[in-house]
Amino acid sequence: MSLFRKKSIDKIVADTEAGLTDGHTHQLHKVLGVRDLTFMGIAAIIGAGIFSTIGTAAFNGGPGIAFLFIITAVTCGFSALCYAEFASRVPIAGSAYTYAYVSFGEIVAWIIGWALILEYAIGNIVVAISWSGYFDNLLQGLGIHLPAWLLSDPITASKNFDEAIAASNAHQPLTEVMQYAIAAWNAAPVFLGKHVFINLPAFVIVVLITILAYIGIKESKKTTNFMVIFKIVVIILVIAIGFFYVNTGNWHPFMPNGFGGVLAGVSAVFYAYIGFDAISTTAEECKNPQRDLPRGMIYSLIICTVLYILIALVLTGMVKYSELKVTDPLAYVFDKLNLQWIGYIISISAVVATTSVMLVFQLGQPRIWMSMSRDGLLPKKFAKIHHKYHTPAFATIITGLLVGIPSLVMPSSLMTDLTSIGTLFAFVLVCFGVLVLPRLENTTQGRFKLPYINGKYILPLIAIAFIWLFHQRLQDAFSNYSTQGYQEFLFLLFLVITVVVSTLSFIRNYSLIPNLGALCCLYLMIEIPAISWLWFFVWMSVGLIIYFIYGKKNSKLKKDLGE
Repeated sequence: MSLFRKKSIDKIVADTEAGLTDGHTHQLHKVLGVRDLTFMGIAAIIGAGIFSTIGTAAFNGGPGIAFLFIITAVTCGFSALCYAEFASRVPIAGSAYTYAYVSFGEIVAWIIGWALILEYAIGNIVVAISWSGYFDNLLQGLGIHLPAWLLSDPITASKNFDEAIAASNAHQPLTEVMQYAIAAWNAAPVFLGKHVFINLPAFVIVVLITILAYIGIKESKKTTNFMVIFKIVVIILVIAIGFFYVNTGNWHPFMPNGFGGVLAGVSAVFYAYIGFDAISTTAEECKNPQRDLPRGMIYSLIICTVLYILIALVLTGMVKYSELKVTDPLAYVFDKLNLQWIGYIISISAVVATTSVMLVFQLGQPRIWMSMSRDGLLPKKFAKIHHKYHTPAFATIITGLLVGIPSLVMPSSLMTDLTSIGTLFAFVLVCFGVLVLPRLENTTQGRFKLPYINGKYILPLIAIAFIWLFHQRLQDAFSNYSTQGYQEFLFLLFLVITVVVSTLSFIRNYSLIPNLGALCCLYLMIEIPAISWLWFFVWMSVGLIIYFIYGKKNSKLKKDLGE
């Protein structure tokens, strides 16, 4: 079927080596080495997750979230190896979108490209909102107080106000947060009968980051490297100082809400890992993408995992896990121990860290659109390279608008789950995509090659062990099927997929690593709330409508094949 027409890897590599990028005369600057890519990976990974969402995860799972970081790191590690295999063989921009195009075909490539928009663009809205909160803390430390109506979105402000009023009517004591919510509501300007709330700092930082991404990859690289060095130094400082204030009694119980409580933090913890794949979008700006991209992804993932586990243990050792449901948990624990100067340094680092995440994501998204435009699936304007700055100029501006405007008025809670679904979905397709790539008998020296481990017996044994461990949940799902929610339906669907994949691996001797990566990602996906799934399907439906109206008709590959 024409919907599943595929790109040829051999043609992509030949065109790239000949200096051809789909007929475009203005090429991207090749300035990135393995150190730059590692730093970009760290820049994208260490951000809002470690400085904010880790608090919610710890509140749900207690010190046991250290296990969740390990589970998530292993999951991302499998995916990173699969990304590395693709990156070494498909050395052009586009990330999972391009990889899906050569393995599954055009319609799947479009779906994954649309999911990546969800990851990068929507994810950056969350990061921008988080940046705004830390920036406000920084200003307050300097004695500067912005009006509350310039620091929040209308939905969150209204919700907080209603909760405060409800508590007041019930004659309950009002917390500082509730008092702040009432004061903010009463002080906000009113327009057409509505209280006006906008997150101005979030919008401003998106504009500034977009300008930097527009100017060029060299400037972005230097800025990213500086910010990464700074925030790693601060995180190591936090771990080193916090170690002396750890009370091991706070680690008991280690999993206060059981393993289910640990898994409740999946979205928050996985969100902390999103980003290592973003560097694969810069393939055409790498000096040696086939060697350096795999190394950059794997190095950054290992470094960040070690830091995350240490931070989780120190954080839950310094205070009781039940106190960590705050927006700035790292600063909070040091403030409580009367070490405000460290809390202030953390606030500075949080601003720097979230800025670096936004920069990497704001670099990645336009390059996805650029690739999709080159293939005719989006208007040609998205593929236009600036003659002076050598960046995808129009796509960068559109990305800035797509992130900046919603960050003014949107809440971040739903966005985190949506971003996690989009990312995990991309990981699943990349892992399964490796299985359908043609084998290379002789790997070119310096290229990464995914180790082949026969999953014939191992994967079925893992599947049997999983079913045995979760047999009670399986029995409950079947016995109460008519009253179960979407979550248990997704669990049953996951089991079906696991059995099918294990059976095929037994029959066809499939490689173990890609299958484990895909199944781990699928399991993390089913733990995300059902409402987020609903919005994800709405997003996907909109994307498919656009494809069938524009992309399918204008596909460059369709014209090349004479269809």
